[in-house]
Amino acid sequence: MVRNDLIGKRVLALVSGGLDSTTIVHWLSSAGVEVTAVTVDLGQPDEPDLSAIPARMKAAGAADAFLLDGKERLAEYMLQVIHGMAYHEGGYWNTTGIARMAAVATVLPVIRERKIDVVTHGATGRGNDQVRFELALAMLEPRVRVYAPWRDPEFTEALGGRRLMIEYCRRHGLNVTATEEKPYSTDANFCGLTHEAGKLESLSTPTDFVEFKMGVSPMQAPDRMEEVTVEWEMGVPVRVNEQPLGLVEVFQTLNEIAGRNGVGIGIDAVENRRIGIKSRGVYESPGVTLLGILYDRLLQLILDRSHRKFFEIVSRQLADVVYEGEWFSPLAASLLQVTERVAQFATGKLKVGLYKGNVRFLAVTDVPHSLYDEEGASMEKIGELRHEWAQGYLELADYVARGMADAGLTRKP
Repeated sequence: MVRNDLIGKRVLALVSGGLDSTTIVHWLSSAGVEVTAVTVDLGQPDEPDLSAIPARMKAAGAADAFLLDGKERLAEYMLQVIHGMAYHEGGYWNTTGIARMAAVATVLPVIRERKIDVVTHGATGRGNDQVRFELALAMLEPRVRVYAPWRDPEFTEALGGRRLMIEYCRRHGLNVTATEEKPYSTDANFCGLTHEAGKLESLSTPTDFVEFKMGVSPMQAPDRMEEVTVEWEMGVPVRVNEQPLGLVEVFQTLNEIAGRNGVGIGIDAVENRRIGIKSRGVYESPGVTLLGILYDRLLQLILDRSHRKFFEIVSRQLADVVYEGEWFSPLAASLLQVTERVAQFATGKLKVGLYKGNVRFLAVTDVPHSLYDEEGASMEKIGELRHEWAQGYLELADYVARGMADAGLTRKP
């Protein structure tokens, strides 16, 4: 689709409220397109006042603009990502990818109630988000068509760059805070921040200049360990330091605790985007990172050897599903059946110490489904398990190994 296809039509614009949003809304509305601008509140820590965005969008020409709360949905989806240990390459916890799924699901009732036929977004033609937004919409509301300005030659010719958009907004008296000198871009929600582009595109550039929003770098963290206890019930973290909290509050509280100790801050990774090119990102996800470490310890206790191997296969596939925007696909449903069933047995109380980006386990208690047997694992002569029982197993393993050697199949040292 191109802009001329939209003249006289009602279009819903998914907007974050920044330079791209302001430019796109004005560029469409000035051509006679009726734009409804919707911002989804995902607890963006880099946005000082989300409530001011609708007014900015109306000033840019939107016929209507409003804010929707998507925090609970994002918390629910993010917990499912943690249940699947579904982090992407380099330890990136997929916080941006899953936020796109939460945003589309949150705005879906508006699309249906207002009988919107076209949705637009500001994702570029080189990234992952265009795929995420459009696949989610195609799976949930297949009648809706998508207009992507960054794939419209008219838009890219006139406004295909930060400098051009800033000049356009100034020329039309639009209030934007963006500057041409900003060294990188940031995308944020309460689960994590992604810093990319600009100076970060050079692999010879260290990340010292990045201003972290959710905590401090490990080098700047306090010179003392801080203890924190998190209690889980059937896969859900329900208490932090003995205090009962809702799920969104758990994420926000652990963001503060883990963030000030440098946990999950400043992860520097080069990843494979879905469209084939590589991208460098610097990530912040303090609360999610800590919860992921804690949940993995519970998995170590409740999964037997064969189940763990199967879980890791599912985990790898689920990570790709999240990253590539297929959260609402049949494959995702099947994978989540596995990980959510496992989560039903993930109950326990975990106490850890946080120190300069590191997490040290101090105690794990009250895990009713734990397979760990302290007596059976002991090297001391205690418990019912007898060392002699291993004799038959080793005789069978030895028989198989000798057969391999006799057949000439073993590898030379």
